[in-house]
Amino acid sequence: MMNLGGPATLDEVEPFLLRLFADKEIIQLPWQDVLGKFIATRRAPKVRKLYDAIGGGSPILTWTKAQGDAMCARLDEMSPDTAPHKFYVSFRYTAPFADDALKAMKADGITRAVAFTQYPQWSCSTTGSSLNDLWRALDRTGLQDAFTWSIIDRWGEHEGFVRSMASAIDDGLDQYADHERDDVLVLFSAHSLPLKVIDRGDAYPAEIAASVSRVVQAAELRNPYMLSFQSEVGPVRWLGPSTETMIKQLAARGQKNVLVVPIAFTSDHIETLSEIDIEYGELAHSLGMTGFKRAPSLNARTEFLDALADIVNGHLESGQPHSTQYKQNCPGCTNAACRGLPSKMTTQGTRDVSVESAASR
Repeated sequence: MMNLGGPATLDEVEPFLLRLFADKEIIQLPWQDVLGKFIATRRAPKVRKLYDAIGGGSPILTWTKAQGDAMCARLDEMSPDTAPHKFYVSFRYTAPFADDALKAMKADGITRAVAFTQYPQWSCSTTGSSLNDLWRALDRTGLQDAFTWSIIDRWGEHEGFVRSMASAIDDGLDQYADHERDDVLVLFSAHSLPLKVIDRGDAYPAEIAASVSRVVQAAELRNPYMLSFQSEVGPVRWLGPSTETMIKQLAARGQKNVLVVPIAFTSDHIETLSEIDIEYGELAHSLGMTGFKRAPSLNARTEFLDALADIVNGHLESGQPHSTQYKQNCPGCTNAACRGLPSKMTTQGTRDVSVESAASR
């Protein structure tokens, strides 16, 4: 299960930021080795305080383990021919790293593996970066031929995911009094990306929009809705409109009730617990937006756990090594490693399947 990861303790915050700002597949900066380290070091004290305010660290690993346990229990019942199923977590910028997951898989005798992105929508800087690092980790650990692989590289329109998000919106709207509910504007918020990534032809904006459209239909949403982007960092231009700017503009026109729906995040982490709940919440209330709330994250929602298992089961039944879109490089791609594949790929399901997971912050 693959994602960016997040610092579980305050002592892990600065190393996490140093790895993030050193990664050119995520953030491209001039003199990256120097400027990236400078930005990470400068931001570390502030970011430590943010993590301290949400309990002293990111809960992403805890939620990923809970999701993985539930997913595998369901898979053992759904697909006994490929049982037993076991999951491993592979984070980009904090432990457990891809190397840790691969070594654990080898020690457990795993021979068949599914690289399962925990970002529902594809981006070269998220799923692509995590997969590139996983394939590099095979070389670093000398385990190039230890496993037969397939890839779940996107699932933002999967019926189970869409239903889960629709259910979360219903729960979010239930936080409002009956006479307020029709006046609620639903604001979908996704993690932003540097415009340089988008300009290369990255699929992320289109895939986010597709998820929003499917969720709106599934929820039979009668409320007005909009889409914005959050979590910009560093001195580069990012995809907008920003969620912060949107809140200011909505408040200026007198909108009192706004329900934020994190459409690209599958569990609580700093972007939901700190950025939306605390930072944006305080901003909204200071501007007179009295009904600013957030839809609950998917976390251990039953529909979502069912969806994770169904996604993997459908993938195994298909016998396909990856989606049709996986091999389609961005038109402006300059990364020779992008859309790479390991030496051993599968075309049919086999027994003893592990699910390699990389979680978000």
